[in-house]
Amino acid sequence: MRVKRFLAFACAAACTLSLVSCSNPLKKEDIKLTVWNMEDQDFLQKMCNEFAEKYKKDANIEIIINDKPESSMTEYIAEHPDEAPDIIYFADDQFEQFSNADYLAPIINKDQIVDDNGGMSTGIMKCVYKGGKYYAYPLTAGNGYFLYYNAEYYEEKDVEKLDDILDIAAENGKYFAMDWSSGWYTYSFFGGAGLTAKSNSLCTYNVCDWNSMDGKYKGVDVCEAMLDISKSKGFRNCVNDDFIAGAKDGSVIALVSGQWDAGNLSEAWGENLRAVKLPTFTINGNQEQMAAFIGYKYAGVYSGSKNTEWAGKFAAYISDYDHQVQRFGITGECPSNTQAMTADEVQQSPAVVALAQQAPYSVEQRLADAYWTPSSTLGTILASGNPDKLNLQELLDETVEQITVMPEE
Repeated sequence: MRVKRFLAFACAAACTLSLVSCSNPLKKEDIKLTVWNMEDQDFLQKMCNEFAEKYKKDANIEIIINDKPESSMTEYIAEHPDEAPDIIYFADDQFEQFSNADYLAPIINKDQIVDDNGGMSTGIMKCVYKGGKYYAYPLTAGNGYFLYYNAEYYEEKDVEKLDDILDIAAENGKYFAMDWSSGWYTYSFFGGAGLTAKSNSLCTYNVCDWNSMDGKYKGVDVCEAMLDISKSKGFRNCVNDDFIAGAKDGSVIALVSGQWDAGNLSEAWGENLRAVKLPTFTINGNQEQMAAFIGYKYAGVYSGSKNTEWAGKFAAYISDYDHQVQRFGITGECPSNTQAMTADEVQQSPAVVALAQQAPYSVEQRLADAYWTPSSTLGTILASGNPDKLNLQELLDETVEQITVMPEE
């Protein structure tokens, strides 16, 4: 009897095991994502690995990192649709191109993302807003410029006005450096005087009033103010590598640049490194605040992705508070997340504090390609003191004509 009971029990157990083994429980998804990289490779790989580990109970996740193509990303996708990534890193001035091509999917967790990045009114969210939806996850808010100075020579009160900065540099046989051969920086004076240069909504052509003969300040007034600066013995027009070399050899004691130079300048000036908003400059006897361009970086989800939900989760993951603070620690880039901005390690950065000071006097860079060459040529002429004695109004008229040229159809 005991043998029969045992056999019956064993038979029932075997049948149960058989049913379990032969059943077809839900299988985990196999998710493959591709990322176009504009990030530190090691940091991005670390985030990929951690994301896959976090969601390993839900899916088998593989994330492949590729360098973005050197050509226009929108053109590359149009020509190679099968090679398009699931997650695209891009700067804010590329949004219109992606948006117009319908290459971006709306973000998930919209309310949380918007709130984390300062609300709907902030520039960083406005830049990726269209038709009632937001189309990208902010990563950084550090693509802007401000004033660095050497506290061995300047006190805080000395860097409020560009005139004082130049005078102190000249008195010490040193220089204030700025790159006027780039229209990115030349804008500072025209923008500070209330003049504009920006693209149309499709980013296909520019509008520009730098040759204006009306308003509080004329374009010629700006040129004359810049020529006065160029005459100072304390002024040096030079590109990034040159003024970093100048900071290291002691000849440059103040300069205009962004957070990307914080490490180099810390090496050059040590504990004397300081950073603040741009100074005011003299125009028609008045002091006006120098303006600046500001920019942001985003992670967007390709609308044609086969895994838009998972791509959105990954984009939200790499742009959250923790990873923005970590990114700052690796690259020095200013967070866009308002809570990450207040983290102790972030607030210890002079560059981050200076960016925040300059932000109210900054605008998002929205320019079609036609802007760059003529604005740079203009800045170079003014930095050299207008050696050919060109008529300033005619010079501005020609510059604006080139900046606003319409694209060929």
